[in-house]
Amino acid sequence: MRINEKDTLLFIGDSITDAGRDRTHSASLGSGYVQEIARTLRARADAGPGPVVINKGLNGNRVYDLESRWATDVIDHRPTVVTVKIGINDTWRRYDRGIISPVDEFEACLDRLLADTARKLSARLVVITPFLLPVTSDQNDWYEDLSPRTDAVLRAALANEAQVVRADLALLRAAEERAAAELAPDGVHPSPLGHRLIADAWLAAVDSVRP
Repeated sequence: MRINEKDTLLFIGDSITDAGRDRTHSASLGSGYVQEIARTLRARADAGPGPVVINKGLNGNRVYDLESRWATDVIDHRPTVVTVKIGINDTWRRYDRGIISPVDEFEACLDRLLADTARKLSARLVVITPFLLPVTSDQNDWYEDLSPRTDAVLRAALANEAQVVRADLALLRAAEERAAAELAPDGVHPSPLGHRLIADAWLAAVDSVRP
């Protein structure tokens, strides 16, 4: 089902969604995939305004941080499409600060957020998978935590009939032809090209002509 100008799209997640947005201006979308999606949809709208797009990403957020602000940052805006991108910080904090986010608790929290949204809103739910493009040898070890976490994201999405955007697969495919650092200089935060690839994956999955 294609996005139209009557839709309100809300994106929530960590720094990858935040992408440097100006939090003093509610219309700021940052310089990442959210802005790329908005630009594409508005260009298609010709003279019209296109859909409303809201960015509620916050640097450093884990899934539990989303839960603490879900009512005000998601439900109160009454969006018609809610996109969640979360998980890499739940993994990263294990390796840089020793903060563990058990996968079962992570999954239960994400499931609660999606289920709560389904109960309160008539909104399409979209989940973007976390991803990693290792640029240092130690980052390869992160997959021990990230791989089961990605599986948890997929299970929570399936349980709540959310559409899935496989950013992990899209970026890994791109990394077969380009250096990982060209797509995500630190292995986590996308370059402009990386953000464009995520935007393209979202548009292909969500803004489809299929019913």
